[in-house]
Amino acid sequence: MEKRRLGKTGLDVSLLGFGCGAVGGLMVGGAPADQELAVARALELGINYFDTAAQYGNGRSEENLGRVLKVLKPDVYVGTKVRLPPTEPGQIGAAIAAALEASLARLQLERVDLYQFHNAIVGSTGGGNFAVESMLEEVVPAFEQLVQQGKIGHYGITAVGDTASLLRVVDARAFETAQVSFNLLNPSPGAAVPASFPAQDYGDLLTHTKAANMGVINIRVLAGGALSGSAERHALASPPPEPIGSGSSYMTDVERARRFMPLVREGHADSLIEAALRYVIASDAVSTVLIGIATLEQFEIAARSINKGPLSAGALARVAEIQSGFTGEVR
Repeated sequence: MEKRRLGKTGLDVSLLGFGCGAVGGLMVGGAPADQELAVARALELGINYFDTAAQYGNGRSEENLGRVLKVLKPDVYVGTKVRLPPTEPGQIGAAIAAALEASLARLQLERVDLYQFHNAIVGSTGGGNFAVESMLEEVVPAFEQLVQQGKIGHYGITAVGDTASLLRVVDARAFETAQVSFNLLNPSPGAAVPASFPAQDYGDLLTHTKAANMGVINIRVLAGGALSGSAERHALASPPPEPIGSGSSYMTDVERARRFMPLVREGHADSLIEAALRYVIASDAVSTVLIGIATLEQFEIAARSINKGPLSAGALARVAEIQSGFTGEVR
């Protein structure tokens, strides 16, 4: 498995990462034996980055990953996240520290390699959304203190919220990593799109992360499953998730996803899932791509796809042609 540098963290992470979220569901509601088998196989395949969060299954994902890692004792990198409820100014640091202690207990670890702020970043703090000023003046110092205490190695953000605010935080160069929603349905993190493109315009975010030497963890590569081209869900998977940055509904995403099937018919990829995975790794700004799974077979497919390398120049041109057909449609 190819490894890429995770920005200024200096960590070399596998191009395919192991996502432990509820969308795939294995690490939340799967059988313990299946969870251990999947992690063990991922290790055999060269996977060294595992990504979880406190809110995945209300802590069950962290607990299950922690249990499996304690049994297998692999040399891997673990990232988790904090999503704060509405929090008064001046209390953010304490809330982040308390959340980390709870996560470490569930993971049965003394530290994590990466801790990520999972709330939306916006112009003005309100509810569970945090303004740029709060991020830079309270979140960053809180994370820095945790680094000094040896409880986290590095820290980053999940790039959700309004684009202008996200770009301001990235351009401040205070965070080391960003989780970015980049996929066939929304190319805007990696390239300019027309104003009428039916998705959130992330304003070429990957150019900004690259300039800031931030590692990029590619999330929603399959748009929550929509880029399989099928609306079917595995029994372990979550119900269709709300889109992040793409269409207005999951079914809108599924219907647009099916329009990429010429990539398969014309021989550019063996499946739509393969095309989606190989599309994002064509960007050298992407450090690792997270895939959430319900079954080990799904992870095997993802690993084989990633190991084929990026889509060809011809395939990428075909992708751009198909994407241009979305312009002007209702989101």
